[in-house]
Amino acid sequence: MSDNRAFRIAGTGARLLGGAVVAVVAVAATVAGVAFGWPGHAPSPVSVTVAPAPAATVLTCAGPLLALGRDSAAASQLAVAADADVTVGVAAGERAPREDAVTTTGVDASPGATRLTAAPKGRSRADIAGATSATAAAEDLRGFTASACAPGLTESWLVGGATTTGSADLVLLANPGTVAATVDLTVYGAQGRQVPPGGSGIVVPAGTQRVVPLAGLVLGEEAPVVRVTASGAPVQAALQSSITRTLVTGGVDQEGAIVGSARSQVVPGVRVTVAPGGNEPTTVARLLAPAAATTATLTVTDAGGKEVMTRQVPLTAGAPAEVELDALPRGVYSVTATAGAPLVAAVWQATGSGAGSDFAWFTAAPALSAATLVAVPSGPSPQIAVANTGADAATVTLEPVDGGSSRRIQVDPGETVTASVTAGATYRLDPGKTPVTASVSFAAQGALAAFSIWPALGTSAPIRVYP
Repeated sequence: MSDNRAFRIAGTGARLLGGAVVAVVAVAATVAGVAFGWPGHAPSPVSVTVAPAPAATVLTCAGPLLALGRDSAAASQLAVAADADVTVGVAAGERAPREDAVTTTGVDASPGATRLTAAPKGRSRADIAGATSATAAAEDLRGFTASACAPGLTESWLVGGATTTGSADLVLLANPGTVAATVDLTVYGAQGRQVPPGGSGIVVPAGTQRVVPLAGLVLGEEAPVVRVTASGAPVQAALQSSITRTLVTGGVDQEGAIVGSARSQVVPGVRVTVAPGGNEPTTVARLLAPAAATTATLTVTDAGGKEVMTRQVPLTAGAPAEVELDALPRGVYSVTATAGAPLVAAVWQATGSGAGSDFAWFTAAPALSAATLVAVPSGPSPQIAVANTGADAATVTLEPVDGGSSRRIQVDPGETVTASVTAGATYRLDPGKTPVTASVSFAAQGALAAFSIWPALGTSAPIRVYP
């Protein structure tokens, strides 16, 4: 072998040895980097925060008062007993919403329910309010009603009514959307929870209102509660209830839905207009724990926050219970129901039990933590009641949107403060930093009605998108 060849072989061996050393060092460095972490940059995924385009604000009003069975040859036929007077409000300087009819099926010559639609303004959702009132003065239906126009929901609760002799109650299901909704009505009564054949798979076409007689779902129930669940599209649910005692009409009411069950329910601003006594109860609380047995604590406080009555109410899962509260003198009260399991609640109040009397269902109200608009329909002696069940004082601002002086209302813990308002006007109610509950009510001789104030529809929260 020549010296040059030997040199080339030796050089090649050196290069191989050097490469092996470099490889070993690289492997060792990689293992060390994995074991102890790389000191270099760890890139974050690219993301963008996007605010969804706000949807139009849509509210549906319950519609006119309906009478069932006026035609003896068609006992199931519905007729309009009294048209509804609609009051609509918007924030100062904003355009009025579009109003159109939601056709009530099965009712001839019915003006139907009213749908209010307001397009968003830029990236903000429109804030609108609506409410209706009606007075019936017929032999089979007499009394005054008022109800708020509300958004559609996929689940809601109707706490009120009856299917005993003399009751002619109607479940009102309105679909203001553009696609059909399928609704199931679950009835909770003395026998517990049941889905009657007439309450399953009810199709409510787009832009229509269906009316379901409550007695067609279950008979003989003194204290039913109805859960409304919708698929395909949300629906606005309401309950029209009326009573006749031995051919004497005892009032009528259009009751709005409760959003959902909770361990604490507050019914603010119950107006007791008659003195204690009489042959029949005039103030009754109805409670239901739909899923689990529990014991509810029912507390009644007067306007000054003084506790005037407390009841412990055992609740069987799925079975409604009622408690008479007839020791209350005339005045304004708030009723709070708390339990270890979710429940729903409402309070029935009547002006009496004889001819010319009326009644109203005061429903549990959701908490208000931001400013919202309140439309006050026509009716006698309207007032807004604000209840503070929290631990901190609340300073509430009540301002008419069409001009006029605003009022600052101090509501101490436990208090319920009332403010007289003008029928046909719209107000902006700002609770400030402390959440409150509130209601609108009307009262006169032979007239009583009320509805809870719901918070304004909020804009969808921003979402994070990863392209």
